[in-house]
Amino acid sequence: MKSAVAYFRTSSASNVGPDKDSEKRQRDAVTKFAKAHKFKIVGEFYDAAVSGADPVNEREGFVNLIRYIRSNGARTILVENASRFARDLAVQITGHELLKAEGFELIPVDAPDHFTDETPTAEMVRNILGAVSQFEKATTVQKLRVARDRKSKELGRRCEGRIGLKGTDKGLEMIRQAKRLRRKNPKTGKRRSLRKIAAELASMGYTRPDGSHYSAVTISNVTERKGC
Repeated sequence: MKSAVAYFRTSSASNVGPDKDSEKRQRDAVTKFAKAHKFKIVGEFYDAAVSGADPVNEREGFVNLIRYIRSNGARTILVENASRFARDLAVQITGHELLKAEGFELIPVDAPDHFTDETPTAEMVRNILGAVSQFEKATTVQKLRVARDRKSKELGRRCEGRIGLKGTDKGLEMIRQAKRLRRKNPKTGKRRSLRKIAAELASMGYTRPDGSHYSAVTISNVTERKGC
């Protein structure tokens, strides 16, 4: 049998409790589906009095569910219906994309194909969310650029932000090689120029994403200082 976990959610606190129907109804629906499709439910998680418009990664029960299935081998999440997962369409889609990125399958038992069918509405929402994300990123970049320009003016020299190299093995190796090339020649006491180091790094395969050489400022940042 395939392993699965069950997720239940109730919006109103007035519907929470052993004498209420919501949790029992959801459990019955999920259990019936699991039995018919040969799923073994290995865990149950419940968000009581949590709005269906709340992002899934801000719900205690759902966060605990994700932590659990990351380590126990279950890859399927069963819910009574899509609105139990999230009532807001944007939250549904972004939450599902989050799960899909981690290799988890979400199945509303009343409509198992709900999240796999490509509908025009779902595609429209994805496009809107993507555009919003891109706009927010561009705005952040602009704010950082303005801040660097202001700091540069105060310092009387060009101030660059920290480059995103330390998060990857290749980035760390590039920094190591740059520092090695920047050392003084023991015979002459001189050092390579920053531009020459950038050219040598490029010959070793260390370039920007677009294939161009790193700037002299970047080489200076990774070999001599850590930003402003």
